[in-house]
Amino acid sequence: MAVKIRLKRLGSKKKPFYRIVVADSRSPRDGRFIEEIGYYNPVSDPKVVQIDDQKAIKWLNDGAKPTDTVNLLFKNNGVYEKREENK
Repeated sequence: MAVKIRLKRLGSKKKPFYRIVVADSRSPRDGRFIEEIGYYNPVSDPKVVQIDDQKAIKWLNDGAKPTDTVNLLFKNNGVYEKREENK
């Protein structure tokens, strides 16, 4: 099973809100997911990102591949640095 870490879109039209979820790559964008590991609100000022680092690191170590946007969120919020510290 190919597992991805990606964004699940919520919110209303013109006001998106995203949850960062771990899901099978074959499931739809807003469909079934395995676990929720955080959220991202691009509309608020400043943008709000909350990520459970321990869950994210666990899934990355288990082989889950983040999408491009989630990869950028992880880099900007220090998930990869914490992953290196734990090794």
